Amino acid sequence: MAPRYQDEDDFEYEYDAPRKKSNSGGKKKSSGRKAQAKSASGGKKKVSAKAKAKKKRKRILLFMGEVVVLAVMLLVLWGVTKTEKVGYLEIPEEEITVNESVSEEQLEVMKGYRNVALFGVDSTTGALTKNTRSDTIMIASINLDTKEIRLVSVYRDTFMNLGNDKYNKCNSAYAAGGPKQAISMLNANLDMNIKDFVTIGFAGLIDTINALGGIPMDITNEEIHYLNDYQYCIAEDLKRQYTPVSSAGMQTLDGMQATGYCRIRYTKGDDFRRTERQRNVLKAIMEKSKEASVPQLVEIANDVFDEVYTSLGITEITELLGEASQYKVVADDGFPTADKRWTGNIGSPGDCIVPNSLADNVSWLHEFLFDESGYVPSNEVQTFSDHITSVTDKHKPKSVQ
Repeated sequence: MAPRYQDEDDFEYEYDAPRKKSNSGGKKKSSGRKAQAKSASGGKKKVSAKAKAKKKRKRILLFMGEVVVLAVMLLVLWGVTKTEKVGYLEIPEEEITVNESVSEEQLEVMKGYRNVALFGVDSTTGALTKNTRSDTIMIASINLDTKEIRLVSVYRDTFMNLGNDKYNKCNSAYAAGGPKQAISMLNANLDMNIKDFVTIGFAGLIDTINALGGIPMDITNEEIHYLNDYQYCIAEDLKRQYTPVSSAGMQTLDGMQATGYCRIRYTKGDDFRRTERQRNVLKAIMEKSKEASVPQLVEIANDVFDEVYTSLGITEITELLGEASQYKVVADDGFPTADKRWTGNIGSPGDCIVPNSLADNVSWLHEFLFDESGYVPSNEVQTFSDHITSVTDKHKPKSVQ
């Protein structure tokens, strides 16, 4: 039997020790009262009580509509000032790697999408810039026409070129060079054109979910023990309280519980199942956000904006928030894809997730994200792919030869 896949947390990650016409012609428009029809006897037609009530309801609705519009305008203006709390990093395009040999046709296809890198870092101290590993790596590809979103988790232990021909687990890129290097790493290995990122730590995730009133999630008996262990460890470091999950089934998880759920990796499926949980939580947050009231949105802004690090400016943030109700996640998966990867110890990097062929996986990725069947990877990706194969083949288990 092949040895159990172990990710780096088995050795280094402390949490993982269970613990809305004017009148024309120049004539004066008659008033509403004078405009009412007269009866045959020449007297004015008496307005029924029902008609009066209807007009009153209409005035009330118009007033309520004006109040809502005003509230939204105030919220947007308020939000613009609050976004000054966001940790902002401007990344000049020339500092982001995009493979030179990616075809013009493919670059044109990708212009129809906003591709954003999402990083979740294993920090409880607000260290979001660098020197901390990206525990979660996702690509959110937003179709600008349909507003459909496809999510892909890039498994953090995937063996890739981090830059300058240095190969290691892909989550090392964020620790070494922050979001700039991590984005460049994704673009180089995956033939992507990512320019923007959003990074959040554990506290930000917890506060977001709490402000939304929790999220629905189906918990299995197998997950309860590990979920509570992770809650305990995160609560200890953040110096917060937590409420243990006591039963299985569909239930509402608070922020601490949902974050603990995101961390589970010891059950069947290992890290592959963990990234699925992370995507489930993100999708639940997005759906719950569509139901959020103005006070909830205000609370989220108060509690979370200073726990976020991003390349998105105020205009871009307000634009995205304004379209939030239109977004829908239509598909999600992980990279490398299930039938094109293997896991095992490859020497000094330790246990890694290795693409059988990086090039084949990139072809699959572009079909998944952009409906581009038969995508031919760039020369750069093919070079990386050949190198990965050459240095890992000798470690490949016989069962996947």
